[in-house]
Amino acid sequence: MERLRQRLQQIDGRGYKAYKQLQGNYDFGPFQLSIDHVQGDPFALPSRISIQIGLQQHGLPKTFWQNRIRQTALEDILGRMLAEAIKKHVKGRRGTGRSGEISIATSGQQVLRRNAVLVTDQQIEARLLFALPGSGRSILVDEATQMFFSELPKIIADGLQWQKRELQLLQRHIEQAEDQQMLRELLPTANAIAFVANGAILPRRSGIDDRPLKAGVPFHSPPSLEQRFELPNQGSVTGMAVPRGVTLIVGGGFHGKSTLLQALERGIYNHIPDDGRELVATLPEAVKIRAEDHRAVNGVNISPFIGTLPGNRTTDCFSTDNASGSTSQAANIIEALECGCNCLLIDEDTSATNFMIRDERMQQLVPDAQEPITPLLHRVRELYEKEGVSTVIVTGGSGDYLAVADTVIMLDNYRVFDVSDKAKQIAGPAPTATEKKPLRPQQRRRIDLQTGPLRGQRETKILVRELRQIEYGHIRIDLSKVEQLVDAGQTESIGRLLAYCHQQEPEQKDGLLQTLRQALAQVDQQGLDLLLPWKAGHLAMPRLYELAAAANRLRISCKTH
Repeated sequence: MERLRQRLQQIDGRGYKAYKQLQGNYDFGPFQLSIDHVQGDPFALPSRISIQIGLQQHGLPKTFWQNRIRQTALEDILGRMLAEAIKKHVKGRRGTGRSGEISIATSGQQVLRRNAVLVTDQQIEARLLFALPGSGRSILVDEATQMFFSELPKIIADGLQWQKRELQLLQRHIEQAEDQQMLRELLPTANAIAFVANGAILPRRSGIDDRPLKAGVPFHSPPSLEQRFELPNQGSVTGMAVPRGVTLIVGGGFHGKSTLLQALERGIYNHIPDDGRELVATLPEAVKIRAEDHRAVNGVNISPFIGTLPGNRTTDCFSTDNASGSTSQAANIIEALECGCNCLLIDEDTSATNFMIRDERMQQLVPDAQEPITPLLHRVRELYEKEGVSTVIVTGGSGDYLAVADTVIMLDNYRVFDVSDKAKQIAGPAPTATEKKPLRPQQRRRIDLQTGPLRGQRETKILVRELRQIEYGHIRIDLSKVEQLVDAGQTESIGRLLAYCHQQEPEQKDGLLQTLRQALAQVDQQGLDLLLPWKAGHLAMPRLYELAAAANRLRISCKTH
């Protein structure tokens, strides 16, 4: 620690690049400081530091990280505690550019596996961004000294040192995540694809604020769908179990249909306590499907839903840089099935109408011979009965789906009713497809993942400009309609996983999907640091589906076998 203080005094009054002399390791007693990378100027991305604190210093019991889900939850809450301590103790900007900022990457309402805080049997390591202060191109030593020797120790004390402190907050966070994980694992035993606990608060404050709505109406299950689960920590929990099969969510506009579906979408993740949706669980392979005009499609067999197009253009290996609503939605379903999806989540408001339904009068006007689209309505039952894939559809204007539904849930002023029996009384005969091609086409696609580095660069440039936009080499990947992607750290991990796959398995001998699966398995086993050539703490773990979605949207050539 004193060596760092001396080095700061030695560079007092010098140019900003003299901060480079600070890189190295320093013993602060209760913790070890590593200055891993020093920024080049006050306007650049902040410097990267890491903190190591041993078992004796952090004072946390080993039971807090005895399995993967507990470890992830502990790392998550420690990151949040550090973020709160930064807000409390850091003065803020002091100087030009980003001078004086200290930050750590954390998740929103979800609990994600990250590399910002890493817990092992030997130590806890926390990785922070640390913007060394400067005025123009000159070092501000007094401000840097305050950051290192006053603010940083207080942050570590509040966030990582727990001897003789109340552990109830951490324990609740860990046990809540463990209960959610168990709830998700219990769904198949109840023949269910999702569960919403009684008392859950599903509405969010706004489209840009994912916290629970303060005046939100608590959820309550209709008696016919109510089930009870026993969880390891919380004990008995009761709520609505959404059965396998075809489920419709119906009701008037603004009565809560899409809010319920959005909660099911995010039910693939664990949530923090008091989120309101912390006991909403959905099968981890559930995928939200929508229309996505203008997306790229690479060699996907969409013939189960889209037949031969005008000009005698076949669709068993369909590629385009500008998909329509119907072709994009068909491709999204086939790609989800390739990834092992067992539950489709669909909202008619974000779907292509001609892909969802084709009523009798339109069939009389436009004969089947002239219509290449087989609507989902005609195959959704087959999708469940032959492929075991359930579907949850929000619909407010298409009564034809009543004839193919197993369960119909109605929202009325945010209250939930099971109207399945009434729906069956008024439903007509179920439609069927005249031509039935396999819903899971057997194909092994390969997509060239090489889009960089550009000439003169050492590696592929990967930048995340927005939550769902990746600059990958010289191509921009648009994931704006991949709605279960929730964190920019996931987005960057996706870009780096694509580059890793190209580096490790450029030929994709077993096909794209198997290459992606193998890469995810390696990262799951070895950690997210596998994807970075330097130490950093801003990555988060994605699912296979979102990773494949990025590869599938690359605007480059594809080979199919």
